[in-house]
Amino acid sequence: MEIDGHTKLVGLIAHPAGHSKSPAMHNAAFDQDEINARFLAFDVEPDQLPAAVNALRAFKMLGASVSMPFKQAVIPLLDHLDKTAELVGAVNTVVNHDGELTGYTTDGIGFVEALKDNGVSLSGQTMTLAGVGGAGTPIAIQAALSGLKTLNVFNVNEQTDCHATFYPLEDRDQFKQSISESDVYTDATGLGMGKLIDKTLVDDPGWFHQDMTVFDTVYAPSVTKLMGVANQAHVAHVINGQGMLLNQGAAAFKLWTGQEMPLKDLSL
Repeated sequence: MEIDGHTKLVGLIAHPAGHSKSPAMHNAAFDQDEINARFLAFDVEPDQLPAAVNALRAFKMLGASVSMPFKQAVIPLLDHLDKTAELVGAVNTVVNHDGELTGYTTDGIGFVEALKDNGVSLSGQTMTLAGVGGAGTPIAIQAALSGLKTLNVFNVNEQTDCHATFYPLEDRDQFKQSISESDVYTDATGLGMGKLIDKTLVDDPGWFHQDMTVFDTVYAPSVTKLMGVANQAHVAHVINGQGMLLNQGAAAFKLWTGQEMPLKDLSL
């Protein structure tokens, strides 16, 4: 769609931001739905975060996506939080309602929907989760709300509504045992991308079993080192973060526009 004087703007606030696939995804969706809007990525220095948030109001933007390292830091700069974002303590989507900014989190929804797309249900299951931060916390809470029976969390001291047990990540024996007893292992640490592309918390295929799901929230590269280890173990479902990115983006898209994102017409 041609840019004109009525084109609305949505932005990604992140540091760094250059690796993001969100502009391509959202701009393709705007075109498909014939919405006069554009999505741009903004690499914001941490000390410029307040100015970047105020720009949403000044430029009358529809809103923004928020990525690391700002998912918690942005909260004091907003006017409102929805209940899920307040519970999670993290925001990945901001919507501008006539100058008042409301924070939402769609990461957990994206995670659960990505599992569903791969034929995996969390209802009554046991999951081990490594890394509960900007993405991991909403994953934990949404998984619990989706019927997860048991959650084993490593390197975090928070609670969810399901029966959750928390361990230090340094306890490798407990970590190995927990994974071996799980239906789903989810890594939300960010290992396996960027400068950490050669890193993984699990490098022994023997930690996994075939009747499980291994989910890495990293979406680039499409096959991380963790996923390679899981493939060596012939794990039933080995999933990267691309589906999570699409589904959380779809939820954000609807918050900004009121329209459904045309997921079937998009690819990363």
